[in-house]
Amino acid sequence: MDKPQRVVLQERDAAGTLTRTAVSHIGFSMPDPAAAARFYGRVLGLVVHDELPGGGLSLGWGAGHHVLDLLPGEKGLRHYGFEVRDADGVEGIAERLAAAGHTVSELDPAHIDAAVGAPQGISVADPHGTEVRFHTAVWRQGESAADPGRRPIKYQHITLGTDDVEKMTGFFVDVVGFRISDQLADGRFAWLRSDRDHHTLAVVNVGRGGDIDHYSYDLSEWADFKAWCDRLTDEGVDVTWGPGRHGPGNNLFVFFDDPAGNHIELSAEMEKFHDDRVTYVPRRWQPIPNSVNLWGGQLPTWRHTSEGK
Repeated sequence: MDKPQRVVLQERDAAGTLTRTAVSHIGFSMPDPAAAARFYGRVLGLVVHDELPGGGLSLGWGAGHHVLDLLPGEKGLRHYGFEVRDADGVEGIAERLAAAGHTVSELDPAHIDAAVGAPQGISVADPHGTEVRFHTAVWRQGESAADPGRRPIKYQHITLGTDDVEKMTGFFVDVVGFRISDQLADGRFAWLRSDRDHHTLAVVNVGRGGDIDHYSYDLSEWADFKAWCDRLTDEGVDVTWGPGRHGPGNNLFVFFDDPAGNHIELSAEMEKFHDDRVTYVPRRWQPIPNSVNLWGGQLPTWRHTSEGK
């Protein structure tokens, strides 16, 4: 069998414009938001911040901006958001999106917690039609005060599923302003950064678009993983992948699923980038299991690579 074609994803135009942008919040539709909210409270320590129209719930950690919206409906990704702390960042993103032919809307104030300052934002559809939100800085005290033994430190990144990695990467790199940190050499997986963390966003080819592959919360250190794996077991939640260490990002990981089947990652020790001090060329990893899991290449049923076993 012929080996897959090698692909080099390019950085053009606005690449690297954003250096102080992080994930903000994420919204899912699922059959039973109330049951899912109980799960997220019991397992991750999230509490209900607000009731949303139509029976949805907004969840977060104590004071500060919300992290998660749970909306009634069939399982799916409804929206995802980024907090832009770059100077003139939201305005710049809006201008670049409009110049590239995307329809940009002002973000509904109802989508931003009223008690976290006075943020402004925009909304746009990504190449698969999913709503992406970009807003200015908000207060996140609930995350910084988290107890890593019982609650993650923060919501850290999202990995989108797609059938066109190059198009999705081009949208976020060439227009929005992210940079490419790493990719698999077959072009089927790319990791993108918008601050010092190795990735705040990743894109993986799963044969279709418009949904997530997984999303991730940060723990503090390796010692936390033992306590968390024991805790998940006590709560009747199966560990579906890990513990392990990724090649791209070099971060430690363990995975489990929420009641709707969304893959959740707990992560720590993410690689950091200092773009103001170095010149960096994105690495191209072999598309084999041992690249995405350095500790022996074990993979879950839902993760595949184009080469290797």
